[in-house]
Amino acid sequence: MTDAGAASVHASAVLVGDCAVLIRGPSGAGKSRLAFELILAGRSGQIPAAVLVGDDRVHLLACDGQLLVQPVPQLAGLIEIRGLGIRRCDFTAQAIVGLVVDLAAVDAERLPAPDALQISIKGVKIPRIPVGSGLTALPLIAAALTTTEGTPTSSLSTDCVKGISNHIRPSIATE
Repeated sequence: MTDAGAASVHASAVLVGDCAVLIRGPSGAGKSRLAFELILAGRSGQIPAAVLVGDDRVHLLACDGQLLVQPVPQLAGLIEIRGLGIRRCDFTAQAIVGLVVDLAAVDAERLPAPDALQISIKGVKIPRIPVGSGLTALPLIAAALTTTEGTPTSSLSTDCVKGISNHIRPSIATE
């Protein structure tokens, strides 16, 4: 199903459960390392089972409102492990992208705006995690995959000293 004329993109991808995590970032940002960390986290049960789609270069295709990711054939089943070199591992030939992780993202914030948490690729809107330089992405991905969005605004404290009303109201358990 790969379009032979389509250019590959500089990214890695890992199928976690039933959706792929597309990992983008500049050279040296840690795409391969994060891909391998996801595979290991899947093996240890921290996240759903995870398998490599592609490392370093992948093909992206929009199909029926979904973004598909496939490995570049010459690199299928290969992953770089810094300190060990290029290694062979299990891989899947195609997956639906469900999350984009941008490493060394200049728009990474402690409390990101909602529009920073989505991206459109080839006309398909996908949840996104911008990760700042030097930050560890795995806990953010695990949280995105295993938690739901926060409490409704109505339960937030109106007396927040920071003025951004992001604190949950005190309860008997916190006092």
